[in-house]
Amino acid sequence: MPTSTQLGKTPRRRYRKRRKTVALRRRPQRKGVCLRVLTMSPKKPNSASRKIAKIRFFQPYARITAHIPGIGHNIQKHSQVLVRGGRAKDLPGVNYRLIRGKYDLSPIILRRKGRSKYGMKKF
Repeated sequence: MPTSTQLGKTPRRRYRKRRKTVALRRRPQRKGVCLRVLTMSPKKPNSASRKIAKIRFFQPYARITAHIPGIGHNIQKHSQVLVRGGRAKDLPGVNYRLIRGKYDLSPIILRRKGRSKYGMKKF
């Protein structure tokens, strides 16, 4: 532990927190176009086929992979989507999620809880 004299001579440096969603460019969400829809198998011990999409942003042209949450989707190549941060914990390299019910990605039908992330209206 430094003394007050030592702190007066050389103050403590502030370390910047490393951002995990670099491609969003400090925005909460960004609009992008789907380049490809594919499935990915998760890390051990899980086993499934998780749906992901390769997304390209406009200006500057960043390319990312994003997880498609929920059961079933209608996303295709050239679909416009809204991307937010939030990684898929069992998919390495997937640090973004798509927002359901915005642009071309359909909402989840009969969803009652957690509507905000899926773009559902209140019944």
